[in-house]
Amino acid sequence: MLCTAPSEDAAGEIARALVERRLAACVNIIPTVRSIYRWQDQIEEEREALLVIKTHTHSLDELYLALPELHPYEVPEGIGWHITSGLPAYLTWVSEETSS
Repeated sequence: MLCTAPSEDAAGEIARALVERRLAACVNIIPTVRSIYRWQDQIEEEREALLVIKTHTHSLDELYLALPELHPYEVPEGIGWHITSGLPAYLTWVSEETSS
């Protein structure tokens, strides 16, 4: 899943909470991305941090509920996609780390 945050510090707080809650096995934080988007009929441009959240499909519903609670944005980004292949040991680890 991809999610942007207003700063590296905010991204770190979100990432830690997701891993602590076992909603993510790992979260990579890319400290600076440049985002250009339309918000409330205005074109905005901001520097943000990007979270790359590694989770399993069995955790997605809870993750989608947790993001708005943890995130400072009114409408946080939460874009997921299904992984169709990967190193089996890594995929097993993700599944185990996100099992309650």
